[in-house]
Amino acid sequence: MLTLELALAGLGIGSIAALAGLGLLVTYRLTGVFNLAFGAIAMAAAYLLWQAVRVWHWPLALAAVVDVLVICPIFGVLLERFVFRPLQRRAAAPAEKLVASLGVFVVLLGGAVLVWGAQARLDAPSLVPYRQLPLPGGVQLPLSTVVDLAVIIVVGIGLALGQRTRLGLRVRAVVEQRELAELQGLDANRVAALGWAIGSMLAGVAGVLMAPTLRLQPYGLTLVMLETMAVVVVAQLTSPVRAIAAGLMVGVIQAELARVHLGGYSGALFDALTANLFVVALLVALLIVRRLNETGGDDAGTTARLTTRGELASARGWWLVPALTLAAPLMFNAQDRRVALAVPALAIVLVSIVVVSGYSGQISLGQAGFAGLGALIAARLAAGTMPGFGRIPGVAVLVMVPLLMVPIGLLLGWPAIRRRGLFLALTTFAFSVAVSRFVFDQPSVTSGLTVHPPDAFGSDNNFYVLELLCLAAAFLVVRNLHNGRVGRALIAVRDDESGALACGVDVRRLKLLVFAASAALAALGGALLAMGSRAFDTGAFDPTRGLIWFAAVVVFGIDSAPGAVIGAGVLVALDAGLPQGSSILVIGLCALLLGRMPGGLLHSMHRLFDHTVRRIAPGIVPDVRQRPTRAVQLTPAGRAMVGQLRRRAAGGQGVTP
Repeated sequence: MLTLELALAGLGIGSIAALAGLGLLVTYRLTGVFNLAFGAIAMAAAYLLWQAVRVWHWPLALAAVVDVLVICPIFGVLLERFVFRPLQRRAAAPAEKLVASLGVFVVLLGGAVLVWGAQARLDAPSLVPYRQLPLPGGVQLPLSTVVDLAVIIVVGIGLALGQRTRLGLRVRAVVEQRELAELQGLDANRVAALGWAIGSMLAGVAGVLMAPTLRLQPYGLTLVMLETMAVVVVAQLTSPVRAIAAGLMVGVIQAELARVHLGGYSGALFDALTANLFVVALLVALLIVRRLNETGGDDAGTTARLTTRGELASARGWWLVPALTLAAPLMFNAQDRRVALAVPALAIVLVSIVVVSGYSGQISLGQAGFAGLGALIAARLAAGTMPGFGRIPGVAVLVMVPLLMVPIGLLLGWPAIRRRGLFLALTTFAFSVAVSRFVFDQPSVTSGLTVHPPDAFGSDNNFYVLELLCLAAAFLVVRNLHNGRVGRALIAVRDDESGALACGVDVRRLKLLVFAASAALAALGGALLAMGSRAFDTGAFDPTRGLIWFAAVVVFGIDSAPGAVIGAGVLVALDAGLPQGSSILVIGLCALLLGRMPGGLLHSMHRLFDHTVRRIAPGIVPDVRQRPTRAVQLTPAGRAMVGQLRRRAAGGQGVTP
């Protein structure tokens, strides 16, 4: 039976989730971008308020006004002008905007860690005084909950009414069809800037209201905001009423379940379920909801045209940089070599992202979950505590881990059959969060685990050679997926899934194959990461790590396996040689420049190099545009269709579709 006191406490939790989800929903409707940086903007606003009040000793009211009503809107305008407007000018796919928002997320997260550190702070300033409002029946309701509910109602009503106003219709026109809106004389840039200003202001409101209730910590506060995406999924990106109702309902259910106590392992699992009910709600919502009402059409989330395929492969000596990156640690001293052990292992994880996102066009944000499961399985196989298996010796562990991860990859790949773009990105991210909460954070599963390299590769030099051999095997898998008939089918699915399906490509089987291969590679890389560090570290496989890895792959070329190796080297080197958070900050800054670097950093550098050489010494570097194209091999049915079209054209007949 429901308890009124717990229900009122649940309203406080639900109001926080509803506020975050509603802010994300409003930002999406105003800008057309699913802003993964919404939580990071909220976190940064909360830290700025803490800095102004606790360090600079500003009055709380003045600091809040400057933070929320001045800094946040200006930041939103700057985002539109310098990050997202270049993407609009070159008609970038919505997936590129998603990646750009991920770059903003990474920059703010890295900057917060660099400036304020990663430790939690419990003295976040509260805009609402701690006061209990008496209600009939002797129960009390916190004033902060009342304020949160009031903000939610105001924002929800504003969104519902604003859609019917003239300004709301202009915003919708710019978001849905920017080119047509500009033909009608609308200043699309000004309308988009207004949308980003309002969205950033709502993120600031959510951050300063939520920080006193939650811990003020960069990763924690940002991830909590991301977990509330269940509210947005239930609303199908359109309905503010459903978003508010979903947030409040899950909050009340979570509070009511807190009075249920079970013993043993089932009790620990139930407690984890109760504490992470929003994660469960996100998974359930993603499985139940058939489609999201995305702006830009059903295929709005495709990663097609993220890169200019094949440019880097045409450059002579393109393997030199990754080869030097991998060979350099062999000449390091013992301490630096121990740090460099993470480079080949992380490169394998990043290569798995290249396979699933670069080659097949599926946005996967769940590779951290696959890598962590690979590390966990390796530790249990080596210790002989894996259910159904005895103790697996030596290198055989590295063979078993990818094989055991293939079924999990197929399981996650099944929802990908009918999902693309944003929908699939949310699904894979929810998988990573669920694995982190229900597996990695459970002491009964991960406590006391130690991971050691195989006996024959116990020294750092020998283990590094083993990692290079595993990376070579990963490149062999990638080569087989990249070339030949499978590679052509993957390109077709990435560029035009409907067209590939019409041409007879078995899209379902291909997607399952790609997800299985990607999961196996990520698990192998995760196992090597754990062996190199001699321990299973749950923080190394946090879901936010997966977002950072995805951003790094996009920055260095999402369809470039050598770029993944360079990205891994950059991440490890920056983490080792610079203050904490520097690598995150650098990757995020590069991600912000995607509007000016089509295809990523390596592709842009290659184009710049070719352009420079052609101007200095014409004729040395051939122009890619003048290269003869290879004839396409057609099937007999295709040749017959081409002949029919030619005969109709010669006879002057119209060609019917």
